[in-house]
Amino acid sequence: MALAELYTQYNRVWIPDNEEVWQSAEITKNYKTGDCFLHVQLEDGTELNYPVDPAALPPLRNPDILVGENDLTALSYLHEPAVLHNLKVRFVESKLIYTYSGIILVAINPYKQLPIYGDAIIHAYSGQNMGDMDPHIFAVAEEAYKQMARNNKNQSIIVSGESGAGKTVSARYTMRYFATVSKSSSNADVEDKVLASNPITEAVGNAKTTRNDNSSRFGKYTEISFDQSYQIIGANMRTYLLEKSRVVFQSENERNYHIFYQLCASAMQPEFKHLKLGSAEEFNYTRMGGSTVIEGVDDRANMVETQKTFALLGLKGDFQMDVFKMLAAILHLGNVDITLIQIPMFSFIFYLEDKHLNIFCELLDLNCDKMAQWLCHRKIITTSETVIKPMTRAQAVNARDALAKKIYSHLFDFIVERINQALQFPGKQHTFIGVLDIYGFETFDVNSFEQFCINYANEKLQQQFNLHVFKLEQEEYMKEDIPWTLIDFYDNQPVIDLIEAKMGILELLDEECLLPHGTDGNWLQKLYNNFVNKNALFEKPRMSNTSFIVQHFADKVEYKCEAFLEKNRDTVHEVLIEILKESKFHLCANFFQDDPVSISPFSSSINIKSARPVLKSPNKQLRMTVGSKVLHKCFRSSLSLLMVTLNATTPHYVRCIKPNDEKLPFEFDSKRVAQQLRACGVLETIRISAQSYPSRWTYIEFFSRYSILMTQQELSINDKKQICKIVLQRLIQDHNQYQFGRTKIFFRAGQVAYLEKLRSDKLRHACIMIQKSVRGWLHRKKFLRMKQAAIIIQQYFRGQGRCHYQTWAAIIIQKYCRGYLVRRLCQLIHVAAVTIQAYTRGFLARKKYRKMLEEHKAVILQKYARAWLARRRFQNIRRFVLNIQLSYRVQQLQKKMEEQVRDTKMHFVHLHTNDTALYSRLSTEDLEHLNEDGELWFAYEGLKKATRVLESHFQSQKETYEKEIEGLNFKVEHLSQDINHLQKLFREENDINDGIRLEVSRLTSENLVRSRCRKAKYVFPRGVVVNMIPGLPAHILFMCVRYADYLNDADMLKSFMNVTIDGIKQVVKEHSEDFEMLSFWLSNTHYFLNCLKQYSGEEGFMKCNTPRQNKNCLKHFDLSEYRQILSDLAICIYHQFIIVMENNIQPMIVPGMLEYESLQGISGLKPTGFRKRSSSIDDTDTYTMTSILQQLSYFYSTMCQNGLDPELLKQAVKQLFFLIGAITLNSLFLRKDMCSCRKGMQIRCNISYLEEWLKDKNLQSSNAKETLEPLSQAAWLLQVKKITDDDAKEICEHCTSLSTVQVHSSAFHITTSAHSLPPSSGMGEEIGKKKVKLLG
Repeated sequence: MALAELYTQYNRVWIPDNEEVWQSAEITKNYKTGDCFLHVQLEDGTELNYPVDPAALPPLRNPDILVGENDLTALSYLHEPAVLHNLKVRFVESKLIYTYSGIILVAINPYKQLPIYGDAIIHAYSGQNMGDMDPHIFAVAEEAYKQMARNNKNQSIIVSGESGAGKTVSARYTMRYFATVSKSSSNADVEDKVLASNPITEAVGNAKTTRNDNSSRFGKYTEISFDQSYQIIGANMRTYLLEKSRVVFQSENERNYHIFYQLCASAMQPEFKHLKLGSAEEFNYTRMGGSTVIEGVDDRANMVETQKTFALLGLKGDFQMDVFKMLAAILHLGNVDITLIQIPMFSFIFYLEDKHLNIFCELLDLNCDKMAQWLCHRKIITTSETVIKPMTRAQAVNARDALAKKIYSHLFDFIVERINQALQFPGKQHTFIGVLDIYGFETFDVNSFEQFCINYANEKLQQQFNLHVFKLEQEEYMKEDIPWTLIDFYDNQPVIDLIEAKMGILELLDEECLLPHGTDGNWLQKLYNNFVNKNALFEKPRMSNTSFIVQHFADKVEYKCEAFLEKNRDTVHEVLIEILKESKFHLCANFFQDDPVSISPFSSSINIKSARPVLKSPNKQLRMTVGSKVLHKCFRSSLSLLMVTLNATTPHYVRCIKPNDEKLPFEFDSKRVAQQLRACGVLETIRISAQSYPSRWTYIEFFSRYSILMTQQELSINDKKQICKIVLQRLIQDHNQYQFGRTKIFFRAGQVAYLEKLRSDKLRHACIMIQKSVRGWLHRKKFLRMKQAAIIIQQYFRGQGRCHYQTWAAIIIQKYCRGYLVRRLCQLIHVAAVTIQAYTRGFLARKKYRKMLEEHKAVILQKYARAWLARRRFQNIRRFVLNIQLSYRVQQLQKKMEEQVRDTKMHFVHLHTNDTALYSRLSTEDLEHLNEDGELWFAYEGLKKATRVLESHFQSQKETYEKEIEGLNFKVEHLSQDINHLQKLFREENDINDGIRLEVSRLTSENLVRSRCRKAKYVFPRGVVVNMIPGLPAHILFMCVRYADYLNDADMLKSFMNVTIDGIKQVVKEHSEDFEMLSFWLSNTHYFLNCLKQYSGEEGFMKCNTPRQNKNCLKHFDLSEYRQILSDLAICIYHQFIIVMENNIQPMIVPGMLEYESLQGISGLKPTGFRKRSSSIDDTDTYTMTSILQQLSYFYSTMCQNGLDPELLKQAVKQLFFLIGAITLNSLFLRKDMCSCRKGMQIRCNISYLEEWLKDKNLQSSNAKETLEPLSQAAWLLQVKKITDDDAKEICEHCTSLSTVQVHSSAFHITTSAHSLPPSSGMGEEIGKKKVKLLG
């Protein structure tokens, strides 16, 4: 189809406009080939006959379905107005700042803090493919990280743009993303150090300009190093072209570098008193721009933050104070006053009493007299003599400023080097990702040497970018087997040759710098002679002889040649350098040594290179200056090194756009944006894509979108790819307008719009047919209703005559009918009552029989149990009685033995008394008389012998009795001990038997209930663990604890508890991903902990026990410490238990809840461009809502089989439902393609499935349903109208669980399709106002 055929009525085109660059207009009359005018109507209603060239018709506007696409290459018409309008719609209406343009991420500065950079957003983008989520800086960072991990190839992220476009912030967010997703648990401070380098480099390298309050005045390339586990191990930084002139000069409303103002704001702090600083208004170098304060910025607080980041990098107080002394010395040097004094021998000198000069020399420990002399004199050495010549005041001021710039330049390089040393790493770098934060193409009213170098660097980067885009386009065609044709793209090699080739601009500049009397004018004249009228890219301005014009890839730039030579030489008089070398301040002296020794005590394994190496002083020459190595050569060599690095990596591009110069939030200046789009190469990418096949659809997307254009015969073919080919061959006759690839269809510009037009026409005709049929049906229905009403009226009037006669008959009939019905109802009630009574009596009889049977069995059990207990009690009593009898008999025997001993003693005393009395009665004479015949004597002796025999017999009998008594006493004591021991054992045995009977009865009842529940509801899963009685291991462990408590063995108890806890930890650690094992041990650990609490004997737990349970509490040990350990262990198991469930169900949530469509209807798929081609993983597994429900049922059945506590089970289900709702809601807000009415219906259907599952599992009391309320409200919001104020009020009243930002974002993400209407332009603000009013 020819492109001219699309210029028909109702189609829209873009025409140029002086204010908005382009404006939209609708064609009011079909255009015919050869017409000189195009009849259009502007958006304000103005009709216009726009003159056109048939060879260059106005660009067509894309269909509404493609407006707001997140990838510019997905647009059907690829040209400047389409790109500009798409960016404006996304930025102003949808408040979206990121948009893809092929491989480029276009980032528009919103000039407002947005809540899209939190850790939750980082985790949402982590692991996602680049085309699956809305455009974001985190998506580019994730793609770079994923390609590095997959291909083991270094990556680069190139961030460029104008000053104030947000380059520094974008680079900072990429580094923060890498630090978050690759965080190492073993070396966690490395990421913090990498992020801490940003505040320091911003303090010493950023300043306020007229365009940006925090403008980077240098280029920076940061290499973030990763190990083989792809975790950050260190970083290295290279800098480019620091703007040194800002140290000594600032334009109006600009500031010097931030660090100077931070020092001045902290001057009154005690640690800075010796620097003798004051406010920023007191120093020439900080007050020159007339703006010393930035609104909303606290320089004092920033100074504290800078000191903290220095300390975080290991740069302690001494190092910081040395740096601050150097900075303070620069400020004091700028205040040195050079005054002209007429003296015969000199033109002018210093005031020797100048306090700032003294402070400068004091801080740097310099010779004040020498410094005063050589700041206003110079030494000229010739072959015959040395001449000291005074300088003019202007020359002296330039010498002072050159010295200040030189000191700051060395200090900046030194700080960067120390940061690199702090970020160095001991291991070996496996891969790295480089983040390049570099200045974009610049053009000002006055452009000098700095702008020339910046634009030269951008020419090199643009060349590398063009080659990379061309290469990716070629790879895409080769991948899809599309015939490759040469694409013409802009090659800026001629501009680069003009600048850097032999006898180019830079070489002529070097040549002029080498001449003793070289001037900017002589150099400019050489340029005129070599290039004017000889090189089309070089021009001479008509009205100026001090400028030249270079045609860059972005625009023409006019450069003023003033100070080109001075800035390129970058010179300082050698005498001043010699004075600084003699400084006793080691940091200052080391800066200017010929071969400086590293001050850092650390050795580095990284080759740390600055973009501009430290310059060495030359030998004595005619001009006694330092810096014979011209600045542009240093910059050129570092730029070459950067290009080598970028070419060796896979680049990713971020182009930052500044929407307006007034820094207003979400204000879009079309002129400024169009200028930047041309400068940053976005339009060049669009142009390259438009030359070939810019629109690319997969076969599935094409089939889903354009199935309405297919015939029934075509739809009957099973191969969808073949269907697409047949349909395209029928719809588009020119086969050169499309190509069939392996997985995609490639269209030339305009063909998708033509297909959209055919689809819209088909839908319009279908709507007309539907309207025709519906209107006919409504009229037929109305006619039939009127006809039926007429018939009823006729029947009423015709029946009035017979009504009176029929009334009496009707009453009679009603009487008999009602009687019949009542009797029939009474019979039914009687039969039902008899039946109910029969079943009730039978049930009661069977219940009574079962009760009697159970009581009879219970009586038998009681009989045998009581008989066993009676026999046991009788045996115990008999044993006790025998022991008592034995004790009593022993006591009686002992008593009898004592009586016998007493009788024997009395008999012995009586005999002895009689003998003594008899002996006393006999007198001596009687004895003598008796002894005469000797008989009495013999009798007496015999009596004595008899007495001795009796005494010995008595003594032996006494000893025998005493031994028997001792033996009996020993037996009595032994028997008493046996009795006491038996009584104690008897009591303990009774207590143990009672406790065991109580525990066994409780466990039996609980297990009986659980086993009945399981048999009624669940099926046992596979495995041995889950088939055990729930809680059995916990109760076995507790019985072991009770046994150790019974034995009062502390060592045994301690060893058992430690082994038990260690064993549970080991099992959980070895099976950390086994859901069934974690569920089993969580249940048993919880039961074990509850048993320890219940029988601990503490008053708080004993209140809930029965008296029998309190009697069986632990008696000897306090296990509160072990209970705390078990509680912590149970919490850890629960957390791992939840993590395993979340990991199992998380991959199913988005496919099942969002992507899977179970509702039938017209598909709302939209084109996705060719973002998908960068996806690194093909998702082959398709999850549905059934997959989620099956997984939830598996979790629930496993927890129930393991006897998990009901409260824990409800909490786990609630957390799972919260996870499902949160992930689905976040993905819904982050994916614009999911925000449609159809998707809202699908989400509400899925939520109903989840609620039905809760009801089926009897989990309504878990409050899991409430966690889905925000998702339910968001789904409702996708379906409701959003046109009028009443709609806004209804939305605010219904969406109570959604914030205003979420409601506003969801409202503007709604896809414009055949199934939903877009919101009105003021709907977002109206919703916000009513939401605030409702909450207030």
